[in-house]
Amino acid sequence: MEKILFVCHGNICRSQMAQSIAFYLAKKAGKEDEFYFDSAATSTEEIGNTMYPPAVRKLNKENIPVVKHRARQITKNDIDAFDKIYYMDRNNENNLKRMFRGLFDEKFERLLIDRDISDPWYTDDFDSCFDDIVEGLHDKLGI
Repeated sequence: MEKILFVCHGNICRSQMAQSIAFYLAKKAGKEDEFYFDSAATSTEEIGNTMYPPAVRKLNKENIPVVKHRARQITKNDIDAFDKIYYMDRNNENNLKRMFRGLFDEKFERLLIDRDISDPWYTDDFDSCFDDIVEGLHDKLGI
């Protein structure tokens, strides 16, 4: 089983959306036993909070069940526990490199190679965020 961790700034929008979408797509493809998905934040701002309501509304609109999750911060233990850690943007990359000096390696990748997935907390563009996450999941996981 491949263990995948999605990371964004607060773990209430993009990474939780990616976790829910990935679980849905894996199940739809009959591959739910091949993957384990979780998500985390680089910050501590939203720890304990559930998914941001506009993100929930977007997933509901797409008929994708929301995975039960409360925001948490990524830890050093996650680096050992997960096979791949996908982050959403360059700011996440910089934070992860600062947090895990010397441990940031090939296990860490931006979900989209050619661009950032913009933070809908600031842009309010959950449609583009959703489309970008789906594109990244198709490219990285083949689901």
